[in-house]
Amino acid sequence: MDRCGRLQEAFGLLLVSWLAVGPVLAQVRHPLPILWMMPFSSGSGNLTAGVDPAVRLALQDLEKQPPPLGSYEIQLQLLDSQCDPGNALRALFDAMWAGPRPLLVLGGACPPVTALIGRSLPALGLVQVSFAASAPSLSNRRWFGNLFSTVPSDRALNQAAVKLLQRHRWSRVGVIAQEGPQLSEMKKDLIRQLQKAEIHLAATESFSADACSSLRKLKDQDVRIIIGLIEEESASEVFCCAYRLNLFGARYQWVVAGGRTAGWRLGWRPSGCTASSLLTAADGSFRLQLRLLSSTNTPGVSGRTPQEYQDSYLRQLTQHGSEVSSLHAFAYDAVWVAARALGQVMETVKHREKYSAQRNGVSEEEVVEMLLEAVRSSQFEGVTGPVSFRNGERMSSIELIQFQGSSGVLVGEFNTSNLQLRLMNHLLKFKGSGPAKDRTLVRLQHRQVSLLLYSILSAAAAVTISIILTVLCFIIIFHKRWLLSSGSASRDELLLLGMLLSCASVPLSGLDEASLSDRMFDIMCSAHLWTLSVGHAVGFIELFAKTWRLYSLCTFQQKQTRRQHTGCFLLWIFLLDVLLLTFWQILDPLKWVKLQHSPEGDPADQDVIIRAHSERCSSTNMETWLTAVYGYKAPQLGLGCFLAWNVRTAEASGKLLSLSMFGVAVFSLSGVLGSQLASHNPPAQFCLSSIFILSCNVFLLSSLFAPQMVRVLRSSSELQDEAPHQEDEDEPSRLNLQLKSQSSQLDLQIETITMQLSEMSEQHVAGGKHGTLGFSGTAGVSSLTHEAQVCSHRDSEGKASSPDNINSPEHVRRRLSFQLPILHHSYLPAIGGISSSSSSLFSRPHSPSSQLPIHQMEGSCSVASVDTA
Repeated sequence: MDRCGRLQEAFGLLLVSWLAVGPVLAQVRHPLPILWMMPFSSGSGNLTAGVDPAVRLALQDLEKQPPPLGSYEIQLQLLDSQCDPGNALRALFDAMWAGPRPLLVLGGACPPVTALIGRSLPALGLVQVSFAASAPSLSNRRWFGNLFSTVPSDRALNQAAVKLLQRHRWSRVGVIAQEGPQLSEMKKDLIRQLQKAEIHLAATESFSADACSSLRKLKDQDVRIIIGLIEEESASEVFCCAYRLNLFGARYQWVVAGGRTAGWRLGWRPSGCTASSLLTAADGSFRLQLRLLSSTNTPGVSGRTPQEYQDSYLRQLTQHGSEVSSLHAFAYDAVWVAARALGQVMETVKHREKYSAQRNGVSEEEVVEMLLEAVRSSQFEGVTGPVSFRNGERMSSIELIQFQGSSGVLVGEFNTSNLQLRLMNHLLKFKGSGPAKDRTLVRLQHRQVSLLLYSILSAAAAVTISIILTVLCFIIIFHKRWLLSSGSASRDELLLLGMLLSCASVPLSGLDEASLSDRMFDIMCSAHLWTLSVGHAVGFIELFAKTWRLYSLCTFQQKQTRRQHTGCFLLWIFLLDVLLLTFWQILDPLKWVKLQHSPEGDPADQDVIIRAHSERCSSTNMETWLTAVYGYKAPQLGLGCFLAWNVRTAEASGKLLSLSMFGVAVFSLSGVLGSQLASHNPPAQFCLSSIFILSCNVFLLSSLFAPQMVRVLRSSSELQDEAPHQEDEDEPSRLNLQLKSQSSQLDLQIETITMQLSEMSEQHVAGGKHGTLGFSGTAGVSSLTHEAQVCSHRDSEGKASSPDNINSPEHVRRRLSFQLPILHHSYLPAIGGISSSSSSLFSRPHSPSSQLPIHQMEGSCSVASVDTA
């Protein structure tokens, strides 16, 4: 309390002396003590040395001002803050105790010292005008109500950055900040500003030495708009890393809001980057910076234009041999703010003392309030532009510089008074066709079968189905002739039925959600599975049966037992297929499910990612059921191909049958493989599976059924051409003549065969070589209604076959003695023989089909298929 009383007494004496001497000595300049706080040590000498010429220049200009401002002399009391809050606060108390009590503190200090002293100013009765950087936290007027700064707050830079983002509708950004007290606090304020503007912050990274690792994390997060809070000295390092990581160009946009003052320092080149690399990476980037000097050439409050001030400052800087400080212009304006505010307070005090009824003077609290009001209302044109305060913050403009080529171009300004951003669009230049996109656009794509593709393949399936029905009707109409052409009891109708079902599955697999409801889709899924699986099973079983019968003729002897075993085997295969489908349908039925596919890049636009989704028929354990189906169908196809390979040279029909079996196997495997590979693309899957199904059916129609249809039509035309055209003869006479002709031909054949058998018996008794039993000259034998298999084995020593051999002359003679009379009567139409219209078949004794050679090479086997009634 004693100390405060002494301070009040000293302050009162000072005011009384000023008021008493003032009227007498009008020309004497009255001293105004101001405490100049600067960090003169701790490595900050360059900052103080660069600011000192500007402060001295301001004091010189104040001396030239007319009264009342020229009547006062600013006396600066130096105070070394040392960037230590404790030492700075102690030095402040010592200065106030030792000399005349100052009313105002001028200068700047380190951020911790500024924050501590700023909160202590109201209690100490002091007002501070700072020209150092103003941290965002200093904008809290409840704590820092007596602190004013001629430098715009860092919060204004953040607000300008947010306005720039909103201007270009960038709603997703990333922040990289250099570590340090000031930039760290600026980063926290920027995050608050972004949240307030509802801008998504994708990533926030900090760095001290290595900026590349932080930038790599931003790239991994797909950050396109990068806000950098960096000092000028670190700009080269950051852009070098951006060049290495390819974080530049039309897809990226840099906004540098740190550093506060003007100028790009890209001259220092880190290792690994050239000057051209740095310029390339920085090209097109934005920089938010404070305006050092006003852009106008009008004289300010000091009577100097900004250019004249700069020339005078550089001359004094050269005399002192100091470096240029980025804060010199703000220090010059700060001296003027302090001088004008103190001069206004002193004039107010004089006026009160002269005209007030109370002569007790003005209290210290009133002086401080008047000083605060004077600073708040201070408005003048300084060298940095218009100087005015609102809530303790300098109202100014922030320049928006775009780096183009090797220099910066002013493309916009941000007014801190009304928070408005003005851009000169004709000066903006972007690498791409426009501003970069703030994120990779995700384009949702519904992959479904197009109507055109579905119509084409459904029409192809309809045409194939109509062809199959035509072939089926042809077989029904020409049933007897079809059996004669096929050579055995055939079930081609089952094969056509399987092909019909498989073709019917094509339209069912191309339906989408726009055509049917969800319930109908589940039904269609089951219908598609059953039609395709059962159709393939029925068609393959019939084709397998044909191949097996042909293969067994060259392998087995008991034909009746063989057919029974084959039928049972094929029946069990079909039942296994049906049983598996039934269990699948009951335990894990197919349903219509939606699938999300992996993102894919758009080749037309690098900033677009296609996220496709589709629908398909699926079940919970789809892979397990498909593995089971493929697991038992693959061996069947392999066995079928094995049989087809063994009968490929048996006869003409064996070649077509082998080719058909191989074709079914190839189309089946290709369809399964194509369907699995294109499972992520329903249109491609539908197209591939449908093409393989229809191609397989068309291949079977052309390889199996087309040649038989041609043979049936050709035999029908030959029979019609050989029929008699004499309509006046009666039918009994014509039949009688035909029967007589056939009877004579058979008698001749019997005699010929008897003679040949006699010769063979003589040769056998004589021990001659094993001959061949030929049927040359017997033209009627070519129409035998059975399948003859003749296999001969030759002994290695050349000996004749044993009498027990089935092809010995005795056995052959015995068979013919029973068969020839039966064959003789089989031509009677009354007992189901061939009609007389086919008599021409028996009148060509030298035709190639009239002989059945018996091959005697060891291990050889030939099959002769003849017509079966």
